[in-house]
Formats: sequence, C-alpha cells, structure tokens
Amino acid sequence: MRSVSEHESAISELLTGRPEYEATLSAAQGKILARDVIAPRPLPGFDNSAMDGYAVVASDIAAAGSDSPVSLPVAADIPAGRTDIPALEPGSAHRIMTGAAVPDGADAIVPVELTDGATSVVTINGAVASGKHIRRTGEDINTGEVALHRGQVLCAPQLGLLAALGYATVPIVPPMRVVVLSTGSELVAPGQALRHGEIYESNGIMLAAAVREAGGEAAQLRFVSDDQEEFLSTLRQHAADADLIITSGGVSAGAYEVVKDSLAGRGVEFVKVAMQPGMPQGCGLFEGTPIVTLPGNPVSALISFEVFLRPALRSAMGFADVTRLRHRARVTENIRSMAGKRQFRRGIFDQDKGTVELIGPPASHFLRWLALSNCLVEIPEDVTEIEAGTEVPVWDLRCT
Repeated sequence: MRSVSEHESAISELLTGRPEYEATLSAAQGKILARDVIAPRPLPGFDNSAMDGYAVVASDIAAAGSDSPVSLPVAADIPAGRTDIPALEPGSAHRIMTGAAVPDGADAIVPVELTDGATSVVTINGAVASGKHIRRTGEDINTGEVALHRGQVLCAPQLGLLAALGYATVPIVPPMRVVVLSTGSELVAPGQALRHGEIYESNGIMLAAAVREAGGEAAQLRFVSDDQEEFLSTLRQHAADADLIITSGGVSAGAYEVVKDSLAGRGVEFVKVAMQPGMPQGCGLFEGTPIVTLPGNPVSALISFEVFLRPALRSAMGFADVTRLRHRARVTENIRSMAGKRQFRRGIFDQDKGTVELIGPPASHFLRWLALSNCLVEIPEDVTEIEAGTEVPVWDLRCT
C-alpha cells in the first residue's frame, strides 16, 4: 500500500496555482496576497494631532493649572486637510483638529477639554508635556517596510492598510476552480422521494463546501450513474474550465466502479493508501486537468479531502497557512488502532482542559459522528494501543 505521505506528495505535485493578477481593493476581499507589499510612504505621512485642541509650545504652558490658567492668543485655525499651515510663534497657539498637520514650531497639543475652547484668546487650565498628543511620522509604518506578507488573506484590516498606503490595486492569487462530481446509480437528490435501495446524495454538497472553506471556488455537478459513457462525457464538458476535478465513489474493487473503470489507463493511478478511513484513492490527469478520485463513503470522502486535498489546494493558492491548526491533547479513554494504517478518529476537543474525547465508531459510514465532532485524532501507523491520558495529535476542524 502507498503511505499517506506518499499520496499527499502525489496530489500536491498535481496542483499548480493560477497566475496572479492585479485586482482592485474591493475585488481583492477574501483573496490571497500574491507578493509582499512594501510601504511606499510612511504612516502617518506627517506629524498630526491626535486630539481636537490647540497646538502650543509646551514650555509656554508649563505652569498652567486649574488655579493658575495660562492665556494665549489664537493665531490660526488648522482643520484636518489644510495644507498651507503657518508656523507657530512662541507665546501663541493654533486651534487644531484631530488629524490635522502639526505646525512647525509646535511641540505639543493641548486637548480642548483643558481649555475654554475660545477662538481668539484661549485659556489653558493644564500643562502638557512636549510631544503629547502628536502622532509622529512613520510611527505606524515607515517607507520601505513590509506592510503585508504574501499568503495573507485580504480582509477588512488589510484592505484598509493598503488603501491608507495609497494602493488602488493589489496582486492576488485567484482561487482554484474546482469541479465536484459524485457517482453512483443509487444516488437521489435531496428532497426527492426514495425507493428501496436508493440513498440521498450528500458528498457533492459536502465536498463543494469543503472546497469553499479551503478558499477555492466550487462547481457542484449533478451526480452521474454508474455509466462510463455518461461519466466521461460529463468530465469532458467541464474539464477545460477547471483547475481540479474531484470525484467521489466508484474507486473500490467492486463490479460497478465507474470512476476506476473509466479512468484506469487514461492517466489516473488508482492505489490503496495505508489509512482508515479512506483506503481506496486515485489521482492523475484527465485530458490535462488534475483529477483526484475519492472513495464514496461520506466520512472517507471528507477525511480524504482534509488529509490530501485541503493542504494541496491551499498551498497552490498561496495561503501562508495550509494545514489545519494542530494541537496536542490527552485522550480520555483507552484506544485501539489497526496496525499498519494511519487512523483518523472523530473527537471532541476541549481546549480549556487539554483533552480529546473520541466519539463514534471508526467505520467510514458514520457521518453523524463526523458532523458532531470538532476535530480529528491522528493515530500513526505503528501505534496499536493508546492509554487514557496519553497526548495525541489533534486536527482542529472548527470553522473560524
């Protein structure tokens, strides 16, 4: 059997990210930054007032207090945005608003709350130290510093910083376009009536959601029956517009394995991977488009996506963090595992207690327990028994 690590490498080598392009800031929301962004100017761009008040020479009001106020003539008014700012002469004050440029000669701002708010001669009732309430040039970021690193997701704060630095566009890595296709003659769309022997198709919506949660774009196709001609025709209709095709079902050793029967010998390799659940796997190229074929049992399909596809997709799209957050936690019970296979068990991770409780059996059709879990417990291939209280690796599946 192929090891989990070997199959991870095989899938990772298949996926290549789409070329970067320049996007407007509004269009870049939620996308991945393709390159480091360097600050072309400082922030703040000039010394400016952090308060509404009066620009002064601090030594002129050093003796000011509630019992000994100091009065100064107001020589100018400086609203935010004024560009022709006269210098401040000693023994005077300029009325100034938050964000306005500090005039030459001033070394402090007196908040309006410490004054009578006058516009001709202001009375100041408290002293302020030199430098007080002034935002200095470049104290947030200086010219030439890295403002944002490649791989960051561009959310509201990052877009705000880019705009503040004067960027109208930003280089982004576009999301991978992923086609999701489930197979099986037993499948029926949710909401329709079932006949005996049929089941509702769930892998498509589940895997498409997993693709989107990973940062990709997903097109969920209507599932196809166990008919090779229909299956291949459906793939050909969508392969040219996809960066990746994901199928589920039809890869095992049965008599009606439509995916395996259709793609074996056509550039797709089918293997057994030493893991539980998710042993039957396949990957390769279908007419030049990467394709990954997952097993059909829902738990196997989603855990296979987590192990093999999520990190490969995020790496190809340039994410800085490609894997799930990992923890170490103490198991609350004794565990037995199959020798020679890496096992992924469902669990409830309690971060406060540092523990993990396994829930549900290990078999691949217990979807309810996967839906109720918030983590996967990874048990290495060479471990068959784990005692309660032992620390184990935990994959954090919580949506953030």
